[in-house]
Amino acid sequence: MNPTSLDPLRFPLKGSRLIEASAGTGKTFTIAALYLRLVLGHGGDAAFSRPLDPPEILVVTFTDAATKELRDRIRARLSEAAAGFLADPATIEPQPPGADLLHDLRAEYPPEDWAGCARRLQLAAEWMDEAAVSTIHGWCNRMLREHAFDSDSLFTQRLETDEEDLLAEVVRDYWRSFMYPLDVDAARRVNGWWGSPEGLQSVVRHLLPHVALLGSGPTPAEAIEQAEALKRERIKELKAPWAAWVEELRTLFDGARAKKQFDARKLNQANCERWLAALEMWAGDDTDKPALTDTAWTRLTPEGIAEIWRDGEPPAHKAFEAMAGLGAALAGLPEGHDETLAHAARWVAERFAIEQARRAQMGFDDLLGRLDAALAGPNGPRLAQLIRNQFPVALIDEFQDTDAIQYRIFDAVYRVADNSDATGLVLIGDPKQAIYAFRGADIHTYLAARRATAGRLYTLRRNFRSTEGMVAATNRCFEIAENRETGQGAFLFRSSDGNPVPFLPAEAKGRDDVLVAEGAPLPALTAWRLPAPDDGKALTKDAYLSDMAQVCAGEIARLLNLGAAGEAGFDGEKGRRDLRPSDMAVLVNNRNEADTIRAALSERGVRSVYLSERESVFQRPEAGDLQLWLAACAEPDDGRALRAALATATLGLGWADLDRLNYDELAWDARIEQFRAYRECWRKQGVLPMLRRLLNDFRVPARLLAAGGSGERSLTDLLHLAELLQQASSLLDGEHALIRHLAEQRQDAAAGGDARQIRLESDAHLVQVVTVHKSKGLEYPLVFLPFACAFRAAKSTDLPLKWHDADGRLQLALVDDGTVVGRVDRERLGEDLRKLYVALTRARYATWIGVAPLKEVERSALGYLVGGNLQDGLDQLADGCDVIAVIDNPEPAPDLYAGRDQTVVEGAARQPVRAVRENWWIASYSALQTAAASADTAAEDVFREAADAAADDSSLPAAGPSAAPSEGGRLHDFPRGASVGTFLHEILEWAAGQGFGVVATAPALLRDAVARRCAVRGWAAWIDPLCAWLQDFLQMPLGASDETGFTLAGLPVAVAEMEFWIAAHRVDLAEVDRLVRAHTLGGVERPPLAPGQLNGMLKGFIDLVAEHDGRYYVLDYKSNWLGPDDAAYTPAAMAAAVLAKRYELQYVLYLLAIHRLLKLRKPDYDYDRHMGGAIYLFLRGSQSPSRGIHAERPPRALIEALDRLFAHAADREAA
Repeated sequence: MNPTSLDPLRFPLKGSRLIEASAGTGKTFTIAALYLRLVLGHGGDAAFSRPLDPPEILVVTFTDAATKELRDRIRARLSEAAAGFLADPATIEPQPPGADLLHDLRAEYPPEDWAGCARRLQLAAEWMDEAAVSTIHGWCNRMLREHAFDSDSLFTQRLETDEEDLLAEVVRDYWRSFMYPLDVDAARRVNGWWGSPEGLQSVVRHLLPHVALLGSGPTPAEAIEQAEALKRERIKELKAPWAAWVEELRTLFDGARAKKQFDARKLNQANCERWLAALEMWAGDDTDKPALTDTAWTRLTPEGIAEIWRDGEPPAHKAFEAMAGLGAALAGLPEGHDETLAHAARWVAERFAIEQARRAQMGFDDLLGRLDAALAGPNGPRLAQLIRNQFPVALIDEFQDTDAIQYRIFDAVYRVADNSDATGLVLIGDPKQAIYAFRGADIHTYLAARRATAGRLYTLRRNFRSTEGMVAATNRCFEIAENRETGQGAFLFRSSDGNPVPFLPAEAKGRDDVLVAEGAPLPALTAWRLPAPDDGKALTKDAYLSDMAQVCAGEIARLLNLGAAGEAGFDGEKGRRDLRPSDMAVLVNNRNEADTIRAALSERGVRSVYLSERESVFQRPEAGDLQLWLAACAEPDDGRALRAALATATLGLGWADLDRLNYDELAWDARIEQFRAYRECWRKQGVLPMLRRLLNDFRVPARLLAAGGSGERSLTDLLHLAELLQQASSLLDGEHALIRHLAEQRQDAAAGGDARQIRLESDAHLVQVVTVHKSKGLEYPLVFLPFACAFRAAKSTDLPLKWHDADGRLQLALVDDGTVVGRVDRERLGEDLRKLYVALTRARYATWIGVAPLKEVERSALGYLVGGNLQDGLDQLADGCDVIAVIDNPEPAPDLYAGRDQTVVEGAARQPVRAVRENWWIASYSALQTAAASADTAAEDVFREAADAAADDSSLPAAGPSAAPSEGGRLHDFPRGASVGTFLHEILEWAAGQGFGVVATAPALLRDAVARRCAVRGWAAWIDPLCAWLQDFLQMPLGASDETGFTLAGLPVAVAEMEFWIAAHRVDLAEVDRLVRAHTLGGVERPPLAPGQLNGMLKGFIDLVAEHDGRYYVLDYKSNWLGPDDAAYTPAAMAAAVLAKRYELQYVLYLLAIHRLLKLRKPDYDYDRHMGGAIYLFLRGSQSPSRGIHAERPPRALIEALDRLFAHAADREAA
């Protein structure tokens, strides 16, 4: 079947046709040209029956990115053509045919038609947003929605991009239904296979698309029971002859030993007798396997006996032959594993479909399956006709990546074999680039379409990408295998019936410039050939990767240095462009290879970036660190979570910094406060702003960028993850839901779409390290394939085992029968050959490949191409071809790269010149002095205040982390810090909740509460002193010196941690400050408030609100350390502390809140009669003569003035 060379202006636009477009031959250009002709109705007899509008032309490709690019290219081509048709005919210069497709197209229309053509093309360009350019999944989804009646689809189905949760639920149902009822032995066997529902799910998910090939089978219990019966029968057969054989072997060895016919040092009498006894025992008992050593298993075989035999021919005995295969026979005994797995896959697939229907949801694969089923159903012909009417012509791009379902859909609609002129179907692909079998692509489906379009096959063979030398070198590599009489052609499809995937040499248009270095052109293809080791064995894969990475990195550094010196670059008519790092790409197969070459490049000062087709950003270690950060930000008071976050490598804290948190209370409190601020930012602004703030606080970006390539990779992944979490947060409720989402994504990192794939670290001029899969469709000036001989052979554990029979039908197996893995590996080699073709066609100017005599190198793609012999094969490849060079035993160049592109100079960041504050904000009393926002909880409010007090105590001698109480056990020796203040408040809040009176009369209850809280902090020595202090404190008289007072234990009514909110609209803080100064503490001097306005809400938490004898009091606990003994807690000292911290402002605002509440709740409320005032309790001085009490009842005039100030502000807002 010889294909026809495609002429874009003569190609028939009706019927079904297949275009095979080799790499770099302008496939996208051709699609745009055909689209342009369809819009114009161009072509005479080759034209479609009428001009078409963009919504009538279906263009399908296989990724969202390719869809966007194709849509943009078509739109640009339509606009360009419209402009061309608007040209003045008198100004057009003649051109030779074929030089300019638009010129040739325009020449086929008379000038008087040009304006109409231009108008139609311009309208089509403007219509492209509604054009039917989409992925196969997107188009199927649209068809199911728009033709719901004829496709028997629900009108309100939900498309789920990630159905892993549903799959996990179904697998758990299966596990409960079939695994739980198993007996102990069967359950132990199942546990050994999969261990858990998650283990079973990881295997079953790969079988779900192929359950139709698995057939029916027994339940797990039946399968294991049947397997056990077959196993017993088979073992009995294996054991049957061994009782007699053991006696015969004893006689044989005894006689030979007496005659010294074998080396007794390698088979002494003791070992021999022990081994024979073990075999004799096994033959007569119920065990599955004889208790033999590894030496016995090899020695008692024909090869083992031949090794020790000295005299004459070694004896031949059936036992030796049986022993050679006994291990494999025992290992292959039936267990029921495959039958159980097949049953699980079928059951899960059926239940999964039921659950999808019940929930009215479907996944991406269901889109294709449901449309395929609809087209095959009773309404199929009508549905197909509706789709043909809607899209008379379809252009299917990248058709080599199709599968059987996709082809059945298009065949059902457009009837490929019928070749009807009423429709047009153009399939565009290149079977030589079919490299996505791991995604389900099936090259045999492509070949079926090729057979269906027999006689209507076209080809694009002229390469516009590469130089003539590069095209010639690539042709040479594949022609040598294609023309070899032995073998199956370049791509393993040649047989006696023909070759459906032949290699046809590409033609080269060539380029206008040439790659030169040190004044001479470089070869198009250079092969580095490593020598075999001195011991004659094959080179190990690790040595190959390591040595070749050094060779490749050295050459890259050398070329870059030449480029930096102006001695290497691209010479053309427009002059020289020097070689840059961004001109180079290293193609690899996996992350291991990428890490190896990137490490070698880094050693030479060459920066690089890595991008993989398959790797998810959720698989990166940074995702684990990020999960720990989020957990700490969500619960900053959780010590374990906070320590885990701070210990992550990405934050970069040293051991000394981390150890300090174990004994420095102030440092620990600062970290708690820091992460509380992150939580506040998270709640108010979102997770992305919070993470950016965290990264900057810990100087993560600067540190990672300074680390070079690996640091850039980490920073890129962190920012990428932050973006994905910000997107997910819009659909989730609360911090913990987002943390759970991240954990689930990390657990199932294989799921998801393009958004999850890791991104390039930088857009700077860096060497790109890219997987071969990701490189498809891209091009680079220079390409390096340092690991061209690396391959991964198929294994029996690569379940399911998939291959195709002679008719191209997919076959599947769960166990190797001795031939299956060979077939699977042959198809693996075929895909590796196509991957090598993709890799060799990426370069514009030159490619370097690394080869080495690996074990079984003939099973690699390059090894197959050169006939399995690297020495003779590579020499033959280069013989007579001046564009290919072979370098034997290459030495790594010693060059270190220090080019001009390495240094990035950044300007200084701009600094704000004013405080940034929202116009409307929520403030507490402390926020009136600073720009800090209010606390969200009472505990946070207490912590902030205690931290503020502890900061002022830092100049005083600090108690050690495990300071013991002095004699008398007073609180002066108690540790200090914000967490201590929180601890004391927590105890008192607990007592209030229990009832102060109850706690005062229940010492056991009190001791239990104190002991539990002290134990986790390492304060066991303080349990008894704290209990004694609290007992006294609860009975201590409270109140001003001129009042009879009351005790906490005797309070009839008390409310702990009362929260209040007061509306404030542009309240002048200077006026608030003036009023408070004038009416409290005798008007003495104190620190002024920060100037400004309070606009929003005033919020706070009052430690305790109490009522005694009809009067209401606000009480606040202060853990401030004023001195080492009771003498430090004088009324004057406490007043000074109140003034220094502006606590008087705090209790005035508290009293204002109570004043407003009482006005609303008490009809006869009177400030003078009902307001008791504020009592501030300095806890450490409670046993001093002053009892640590600072009490004041501000005058009525102050409270009412503040009430009016806030009320008038609210009135102004309402007005």
